Amino acid sequence: MTKITRITTQKKRKNRFNIFLDEGQGEKYGFSVDEAVLIEHKLRKDLDLDDTTIATLIQKDTLHKSYTLAINFLSYRMRTKKEIYDYLVKKEVDEEHITKIMDKLLDEGLIDDKQFADSFVRTRIQTASKGPMLVKKELMDKGVSKLIASEAVDLFTYEEQHVKATKWVEKKLNTSKSNSFKQQVQQLQSTLMQKGFTQDVIKDVLADVQEEKNDDAEWDAIVKQGEKLLRKHQQKFEGYELRNKMKEALYRKGFTFDLIDTFLEASLDE
Repeated sequence: MTKITRITTQKKRKNRFNIFLDEGQGEKYGFSVDEAVLIEHKLRKDLDLDDTTIATLIQKDTLHKSYTLAINFLSYRMRTKKEIYDYLVKKEVDEEHITKIMDKLLDEGLIDDKQFADSFVRTRIQTASKGPMLVKKELMDKGVSKLIASEAVDLFTYEEQHVKATKWVEKKLNTSKSNSFKQQVQQLQSTLMQKGFTQDVIKDVLADVQEEKNDDAEWDAIVKQGEKLLRKHQQKFEGYELRNKMKEALYRKGFTFDLIDTFLEASLDE
């Protein structure tokens, strides 16, 4: 039988205690435990411990330390079950202990994927220029189930999407002034899809954009693109062939045939 000879408080961690033991050959350091384990098992000087009890105390303390790691990880922000699990695996916590810790955190309401997802979506609505499809993917990447993620992004109303997408489009429109309006709209459509906005919102926002087409900006764009193409094609073509090459190239860049003809008349007749 082993006897506890003294218990001391650790200098840097006041909630942890060093347990010194005597197995019949004099005092030596045995192990350390958290205050919670010390109190639970009523550890005190002169208490007798057998090997099984000592092993149990060490196991319980290891579990408590791992649980404390999880609590500290949660203290910075809410986490999903997967985030907590992956963090404990990274910290090399035993699988058996991870299961116990996860169950305890769930019972205490400290991890809740539904609550996490709802909070995450509300934050994204307020702070990010992203649509619900991308936010849903972010949630699923964090380990939230497809069902919970789908329900959470329902908080993202059509009106909120429309306002967010419109604001972003207005900021980006005409930033590429050398591109045709059609090409700009196509780029906007592609980016809005990548940002996760729904098709109905994209369609309505871009329909509103069509009314903002600036004819002067469109003319400036075709002049810039056209002059560049003209310098390139004049080295190989002339006459009818040159005109056709220019028409094809400018049409592919999104300019209308009427505007192309106007540009070519002004440029090739000079």
